[in-house]
Amino acid sequence: MELVLLSGGSGKRLWPLSNDSRSKQFLKVLENENGLESMVQRVWRQLEQLGLSDSTVITTGKSQVEMIQNQLGSHVPLIIEPERRDTFPAIALAATYLYSVEHASLNEVVGVLPVDPYVDISFFKRLKDLENVINISCADLALMGVSPTYPSEKYGYIVPVSNEESNTYIKVSHFKEKPSESEARALIEQSALWNCGVFAFKLEYIISLLKNMSLPIQYEELLDQYQLLEKISFDYAVVEKTKNIIAIPYNGSWKDLGTWNTLTEEMGTNQIGKGILSDDSINTHLVNELDIQVTVLGIKDAIIAVSPDGILVSDKAESPKIKEVLKGFEQRPMYEERRWGWYKVLDHTKFTEGNEVITKRICVKAGCNLSYQLHHARCEVWTIISGEGEFVINDVIRRVKVGDVLHIPLETKHGIKASTDLEFIEVQTGSDLVEEDIQRIYMTWEEVEKHCESLVLKSMN
Repeated sequence: MELVLLSGGSGKRLWPLSNDSRSKQFLKVLENENGLESMVQRVWRQLEQLGLSDSTVITTGKSQVEMIQNQLGSHVPLIIEPERRDTFPAIALAATYLYSVEHASLNEVVGVLPVDPYVDISFFKRLKDLENVINISCADLALMGVSPTYPSEKYGYIVPVSNEESNTYIKVSHFKEKPSESEARALIEQSALWNCGVFAFKLEYIISLLKNMSLPIQYEELLDQYQLLEKISFDYAVVEKTKNIIAIPYNGSWKDLGTWNTLTEEMGTNQIGKGILSDDSINTHLVNELDIQVTVLGIKDAIIAVSPDGILVSDKAESPKIKEVLKGFEQRPMYEERRWGWYKVLDHTKFTEGNEVITKRICVKAGCNLSYQLHHARCEVWTIISGEGEFVINDVIRRVKVGDVLHIPLETKHGIKASTDLEFIEVQTGSDLVEEDIQRIYMTWEEVEKHCESLVLKSMN
């Protein structure tokens, strides 16, 4: 069985910790025996424990690639969407990758699930049962549904066919999205299951669908035509049009940590980061990513979240409204994790004459490096504040340490590698300060060293 994890999200529901580059699955707020971990780290750890990670790929957008590599490592296989186009295009791309790149058999069962379910490891053991039931039932799609614990109005329901039962699976009649509480009670009496977004199919089924839709079944071809695919969910494009669907129930713990009130229930601690929570601040959580003191006195049932992107103070019951409140609010991400470390935007000022200044605090992890690069619309000044490493500018490498100030003029080739964890303050000045203003020359430090050495040898000859 091949597994495909879908990693997406716009990062609004858990603002201000989440943003367009750091969706909820990347927030390190869940406790484990070694400290704090994110939802995606937790899921990947569970898959590794069961030996399932070797047959798992993650489908994601370009903006999340470095975040995933930072948290899981560069060895994790990724299928990278050129742009966001919803779940059907993402799953179609994954299917063509398995078919034409990995050369998986058309009889191979493919399981698809979100990258961030909050579940016990028994969930993934049950997931493996989908492979058996899809072979036994000869169904086109097999779903895994959660046995409801209460009549929820926020989940979709998988409704079984009446009077049709099997010892191993149920036949699906239809789906009901976000019913009223009374409707949910009636659905539960019909043995309906919560739809947790987990399903499986034989690879042949999706490849045949793509052929019928006159879409490429070769990965590179579909990648080239990706922008032409309709933005549509897999549920609307495939699931709701498929007649032969079965489902298996999962009776264990399952939760969608998509809002502050649900996330804080599983955090394990009421405070992360610098601050003080008074004893009478009952059922209140403080999450502070800034190096400033936050003091909370006598506030009950609240979430206080502080990050470079903003500050949220909200009653927990009202916190799900944040996505609607922020509709139309746009700002660049002020914190990002990259394959090499992280950065925080400390200040961003735009002047009336059109110039901008951005000040960042950047950390490069020991042994990692920024790419050898140049910028067309900005110059930079770096001040090393901790650690040491190697700095390259216009093909010359030298050692750098605390206190060094590095001037990088417009369109100057530069890069840095950290010998120890290295932090510096970067001040950008220019007319169009965007992350896309970057021309990468070499990605690895080995390439940089080889290039610079070849120039030295050439000059000696």
